[in-house]
This record gives sequence, C-alpha cells and structure tokens, in this order.
Amino acid sequence: MDPQYLGTISRIHTLGPEGSNLEAAARRWLSDHQVTGRVELHSSVERAVQALEDASQAVMACAAYPALHDLVFSNLGELTIIDTFLMPTHSMVLARTDATEGAVISTCAAHPAPRALVPGAVRWISSSSNSQAAADCAAGLADSCITTQAAADRFGLTTLIDHGPVDMAFTLHAHPSLRTC
Repeated sequence: MDPQYLGTISRIHTLGPEGSNLEAAARRWLSDHQVTGRVELHSSVERAVQALEDASQAVMACAAYPALHDLVFSNLGELTIIDTFLMPTHSMVLARTDATEGAVISTCAAHPAPRALVPGAVRWISSSSNSQAAADCAAGLADSCITTQAAADRFGLTTLIDHGPVDMAFTLHAHPSLRTC
C-alpha cells in the first residue's frame, strides 16, 4: 500500500469477539504501519462491512474465510483489497470446559474455517468465530471447541490438543479510492 494512504485509515472493522485472530491481525496492521486507529469487533465479517461509514475505514478478513469470495464480489465498486500480509494465527487448539481425563466429547463448536480440526466422530456446531466458539463452549452449548489459545485462556477452558499457530494471509478491504495498483 502506498504510504500516503496509511494515515487515512482510522478504523478497522473485523470479526470478534475479543481474542480473535482477525482482531490480532487488525492491531498488527495498525502497529506495523504506525497508524493511529482503532479496531471495532463485529459478529460477522459481513456486519463489519455494513458498519463502514466512509473511506477512512477498512475491513480486515483472512484468506481462510470460507466466504471471502462473496465479500469481494458482492462489494465490487464499494470495496477492494488494498493490502495483504502474512501473520501466524494464535495457537489453534481443541479445548473443553471439563478437565476430567477421559471425559467423552460429543460436540465441538468451531468456526467453519477450522472445521477440519474437529475430531472425526464429534458433531460440529457452527460458531461465528474462533473466539465465539470458546464462548459457546464455556456457556455449555458444546462439550468442546476449536478456538485460539488466547480465547481458551480467556474463558478458562482446558486445552486437549494444541495444533499450533497457522501461517495465514490477511486481507485489508477499503474503498477503491485507496487502491494503489
């Protein structure tokens, strides 16, 4: 991204709740580009797009987001990818509330992106984000969850399997007037 546009982004909208990989990516982008701005968290990337008020705001998404193509093509003329970068996610874990060794896991809350990490014999329950999966598990909506270690810690969950961080491409979407290529 052309440095002249860096200071024009004052707010990045992205997926929450607190502790999401996208929140970390948005904060990292602001820090790496020495931009003073704030991050606003939403229940979906689509709601983040709807919250945009002007060309000084952007949306952070990631390459693993299953509906990234919809985000791009349903917003042609209004949004374009203005920057991309690589960053490892928080460590991705299978976690649960019940720390009893050998306790049976029958359900697992997870965002659709890391759904492949849900153990094979376990029923998947869709959550709106990795952080929300931890909240859903802590609330008893599932026996376990695929989440970030940060979210598991925040909700007092016990980690059963640590898959480690995942190298991820993150995309920043803003008004086409900020495009530099």
